[in-house]
Amino acid sequence: MQLYGQLLRKYGKQGWWPVIRKGKCVYHAGDYATPKTRTGQFQIVVGAILAQNTNWKNAEKALLSLQAAKMLSAEKLAAAPKRKIAQLIRSSGYYNQKAERLKTIAKLFPHLHRCKSLQHMRRLLLSTKGIGPETADSIMLYAFRQPVFVIDAYTRRFCKANHLSKSGDYEQLRSFFETNLPLDFRIFNECHALIVRWGKENRSQQLKTA
Repeated sequence: MQLYGQLLRKYGKQGWWPVIRKGKCVYHAGDYATPKTRTGQFQIVVGAILAQNTNWKNAEKALLSLQAAKMLSAEKLAAAPKRKIAQLIRSSGYYNQKAERLKTIAKLFPHLHRCKSLQHMRRLLLSTKGIGPETADSIMLYAFRQPVFVIDAYTRRFCKANHLSKSGDYEQLRSFFETNLPLDFRIFNECHALIVRWGKENRSQQLKTA
């Protein structure tokens, strides 16, 4: 896709999804091996839940709050009282609902590592209460490095502004990107992150050709 190259030249590599290092969320431009540990994977899984219906700044604050409280592990979240989790993640909004979802995903996390295929993992995630296609695909792409393209509000706006697709259907748009880009999680990762960057800086403008 020519537009991917234009985005990359315009904005550079984004290093998304950020991971926690020394108490801060840091980006890792060009390092597609991150996350390198299950701890890093779980940070991204939790971040994907916290980012639902809010901006990343609010989600990041909640994520760091969990880290500071030494609660950012699947074992601890699964065992923690929902009320305690909710207090720690208030900045992300819908904190009672998200606390319940975090406990659910914490219990599910070990099973995700036992999935035998991309399709199996996606079905398992989508069958979990509170996880829709966008969250499921974010977890798969950024935490587990699976070649699935994430569709969100920025992606839909990008497609509309650049006349790429008339459909707003999630699966049709996902298929469009996965068909028109090389089937490589690194490219999917970068392209989606670049579209998000574009979306934050533009309302509806078409990407100008180089």
